[in-house]
Amino acid sequence: MDERKRLLNRNKTIATGLMIGAALLFVVARLQKGHGAWEWVAAFAEAAMVGALADWFAVVALFRHPLGVPIPHTAIIRNRKDAIAGNLAGFIRDRFLASDTLIAKLRSYDPAGHLAVYLMSRDNAAGLARGVSRVLAESLDFIDDERVQRLLQAALSNRIEGFDLSTSVGTVLETLRNGNRHQAVLDDLLQRCAVWLAGEEAQVKLALAIEEMAAKEYPLLMVFMPNKDQFARGAGEKIVKRINAFIQEVNADPAHEVRYRFDTAVTGFIARLKSDPVLRSKVEEIKRDVVHNQAVSDYARSIGADLKDWLESDLQQPDSKVQARITAAIAGLGTALSHNRELKESLNEHLEKLVLRYGDTMRAAIAGHISGTVQQWESDDYVNEIELSIGSDLQFIRMNGTLVGGVIGLLLHAAGRLLA
Repeated sequence: MDERKRLLNRNKTIATGLMIGAALLFVVARLQKGHGAWEWVAAFAEAAMVGALADWFAVVALFRHPLGVPIPHTAIIRNRKDAIAGNLAGFIRDRFLASDTLIAKLRSYDPAGHLAVYLMSRDNAAGLARGVSRVLAESLDFIDDERVQRLLQAALSNRIEGFDLSTSVGTVLETLRNGNRHQAVLDDLLQRCAVWLAGEEAQVKLALAIEEMAAKEYPLLMVFMPNKDQFARGAGEKIVKRINAFIQEVNADPAHEVRYRFDTAVTGFIARLKSDPVLRSKVEEIKRDVVHNQAVSDYARSIGADLKDWLESDLQQPDSKVQARITAAIAGLGTALSHNRELKESLNEHLEKLVLRYGDTMRAAIAGHISGTVQQWESDDYVNEIELSIGSDLQFIRMNGTLVGGVIGLLLHAAGRLLA
């Protein structure tokens, strides 16, 4: 039997026993015709019996109709269920979940500080990492489902189809140009070209190209030319020097004609990306070809499959690298929170803002849930649950009413004797 039910039955038995005892004592005292001390006993028993009956009626009337008689204003808890539910929900909403109360509790608790202490523990960090790893592994299985794959691919294709690539590229280039950073890109390209030309491999290729070009264009000259290899290498070196000198000239002159032409070309290309229907159409066509290209799709799927296999294999190892990295990241976050007061203050402030921003909505939702849940309870279950919760304590009211009533009866009898 439920401990609450056992305690309720025991206290009911004691309270009822006291009431019956007072009634029997009253009968015995009356049979003695009020002689001697029985007069006082009768006064005590009569008042105790009245007090016991009155308190029995009051306690029973809270939960049900006394003796089954539908007396007005009885069975209060049953008949006022909806009102009690609404009042209880409102009380919790306005007193326990009020924004000021929550903010004060949040500040006294210092969630960022407690979080830092918790995360700094390697055991806690490892436990969280294991949880994250399990979620990650299960997510991989979910994503691997063919139906999910089709849905993701369709969603991604739709997003890419609706993405205005021409305008976006034009905007990026325009931002780059406005900061004059496109000239830095030109500098980098020229510098890379110079470095490549200065390399032996590039010069050998250039010499071979000169030799092949001369043999094709001037075959008779090449037949009678001595040291053709030396000629090709020398010509190549001179060409490289001239190109490098030109690159240095461009780099040293912010107003060089090459820069001007490059700026003009970029500006024109940006304008065409935004307004030229022919160029925009070509860009969109390239985009669609890439999106719907089976080879590209297969390649992307193979990369995803390889990544999934690697993650699954790693997560199954006792010394998983991924899990170790997650553990280190979690512990590092705890250390950072612990040693950085500004970071802790920032986290606490953001939590307070979240409470203020969403507190009213959550309070109303919680209050509505409490009220709706109580109203949906069966009346008998609702009454029985409340009686089991507080009924055993209410039986003490009946016990005290019996004893206190008897004492008051004695006092009233003594006062009557004195007044007589």
